[in-house]
Amino acid sequence: RFNWSELIPLQLWGRTLGLQTENSQFLLEGMPFRIFGGSMHYFRVPREYWEDRMLKMKACGLNTLTTYVPWNLHEEERGKFDFSRNLDLEAFLSLAAKNGLWVILRPGPYICSEWDLGGLPSWLLQDPEMQLRTTYRGFTEAVDAYFDHLMPIVVPLQASTTHYKKGGPIIAVQVENEYGSYAKDPSYMTYVKMALLNRGIVEMLMTSDNKNGLSFGLVEGALATVNFQKLEPGILKHLDTVQRDQPKMVMEYWTGWFDNWGGPHYVFDADEMVNTVASILKVGASINLYMFHGGTNFGFMNGALQAEEYKSDVTSYDYDAVLTEAGDYTSKFFKLRQLFSKTIGQPLPLPPMIESKASYGAILLHQYISLWDVLPSLVQPIKSELPVNMENLHLNDSSGQSYGYVLYETVIFGGGHLHSRDHVRDRAQVFINTMYVGELDYNTVELSLPEGQGFRQLRLLVENRGRVNYGLALNEQRKGLIGDVFLNKTPLRNFKIYSLEMKPGFMKSLRSTAGWSAVPDYFVGPAFFRGRLWIEHQPQDTFLKLQGWEKGAVFVNGRNLGRYWRIGPQETLYLPGPWLRKGSNEIVIFEERTAGRIIQSVDIPYLGRTQYVD
Repeated sequence: RFNWSELIPLQLWGRTLGLQTENSQFLLEGMPFRIFGGSMHYFRVPREYWEDRMLKMKACGLNTLTTYVPWNLHEEERGKFDFSRNLDLEAFLSLAAKNGLWVILRPGPYICSEWDLGGLPSWLLQDPEMQLRTTYRGFTEAVDAYFDHLMPIVVPLQASTTHYKKGGPIIAVQVENEYGSYAKDPSYMTYVKMALLNRGIVEMLMTSDNKNGLSFGLVEGALATVNFQKLEPGILKHLDTVQRDQPKMVMEYWTGWFDNWGGPHYVFDADEMVNTVASILKVGASINLYMFHGGTNFGFMNGALQAEEYKSDVTSYDYDAVLTEAGDYTSKFFKLRQLFSKTIGQPLPLPPMIESKASYGAILLHQYISLWDVLPSLVQPIKSELPVNMENLHLNDSSGQSYGYVLYETVIFGGGHLHSRDHVRDRAQVFINTMYVGELDYNTVELSLPEGQGFRQLRLLVENRGRVNYGLALNEQRKGLIGDVFLNKTPLRNFKIYSLEMKPGFMKSLRSTAGWSAVPDYFVGPAFFRGRLWIEHQPQDTFLKLQGWEKGAVFVNGRNLGRYWRIGPQETLYLPGPWLRKGSNEIVIFEERTAGRIIQSVDIPYLGRTQYVD
């Protein structure tokens, strides 16, 4: 039985011991302590809902919140830092303290997390020699500059801070993330550890790896923790082989799994999950549920996997976690609450009421404008003899383009055999003038172009579907055209290159551009479509169903909700109530090919046909 009611951040401010280890157990301020943690990422959850999700953590019996910090959002352009609004890390951590949660902070610089490039900014890849996650000078200089901005926010919020009148909720800081699975540079983990220590991190350091990477991801002075879903025999004892007489901690107990486009919606059996958690608790180990609440890969921020083939992750990060994507309870929540309550031996706070969801019905997309009509007025092309990858385009104060689409335009004479030599990242729609010819991607590397009279425009609309976030291929994640494309064995030259990041500034200009007209009876993209959602009362969460649409992205009041794709599994996009307003709401859809006429606002998500995780 554990009575932790006194061990909460606000009551312990001003103490100095923090989290320590003694003989194979944790001590917090000198008292025995076990970490019952849950992961929730502030950047995947609307700020207005942070507190609700934290209260649900407390009601489940958890005492610690774990979060990653995404470098690529905080420093989207080199040297320009953003810790405001939904990226206000200080506010998020302070809110955790206010709600009685300790924090394990995982600042990376690499975070994996099914997030584009594992949270690393894409402008790092402008350097052709870049070696990510090593002590390569170009990488460490960028990390140092980032940590110089991040750590002054974090340091005062440490639990055992003595330089400040009061501490904060951070009891541990993770050094990098699953480096044992990468392990390209034996000096790198020491570099990251020192980068933290030299900037004032005094709390307990931890590393986190799966079983196979455990011994390769260690760094002296950091507690090793392990990640898994199935409790293989001896997996926790395996920790004893790398460190003696230390507390055992599962940093990532995977409560579900993530989905890829074209696959099923993965689910993990609730009873099996709870039984495994019970077994972990029985041996006295600490645990962090990854994820407690997954949230959403809003915008174009999803990651991807590349094992045998490239697979990009869907927009939803529901993860079949303890709370749903929209923060609702699942059977996992109530089963875990029962288990933790029994373990702690005292009553838990009541679970907060759930917010009702709205079904606003059919929304008519009554206007459209073709991408070809938008380009000359809204996007200035970059002229280049050779194709240039997205990251190396001269844009955004020389930080290049990170996400979205790039259109490559050149002039050809005649038709013939078009070959990409596998230089398309990740998917190109091919047009002659405005006529769709076909697609090039990892599996399709050649197309036949029809013959025609005179000079014609060849256009390749290339989508970055998400950079790989895990594995050994991180240095090869440049997007767009990464090399020559050949027509009849001759490389194409003299391009006009249009960057289509679809950032808020672009969407604002699009709103007022001339050329919007009524949608005709039949139309194929690429084009933007718009309509209005009128809301009479206080807006509520809803889900947008895109039946009849093929592939693209949805913007509501200028915010990018994320991608949809007919191949599934995900069929609805989560639209948070706080992003809507009373009265008129503008919906804009960028559709690559086949447009519907309406979308449906429904009150239940549909994430696809399910398959149990093996």
